[in-house]
Amino acid sequence: MTELTGKITEAIEDKKGKNITVLDLSGIDGAITSAFVICNADSTTQVAAIADGIEKKVREELGEKPWRVEGLSNSVWVAMDYIDVVVHIFQTELRNFYKLEQLWADVPVTHIGTGR
Repeated sequence: MTELTGKITEAIEDKKGKNITVLDLSGIDGAITSAFVICNADSTTQVAAIADGIEKKVREELGEKPWRVEGLSNSVWVAMDYIDVVVHIFQTELRNFYKLEQLWADVPVTHIGTGR
């Protein structure tokens, strides 16, 4: 796990994000990023708080800002693009519907914390 991925997962844990999963895409030729960090939350308020917490922690501790953030207008699925790492913060029902991890079932997976 990279330093960036570590700070992102710490920020998610700080805001009580659930089911934190890191998918290592670095071995996939042509992958758009090196890793996905995926988590979920039970409300749109918590999804937005997790995104805000990630942005603050990464900026303060690593001096990096996301290249792009999408989904904050409704906060049911927020995607944060840090180029090497893309963060997906889902509202629980949406994560269960899309099952993003299953699209990358053949890559190394790390589960962080409890709740999985």
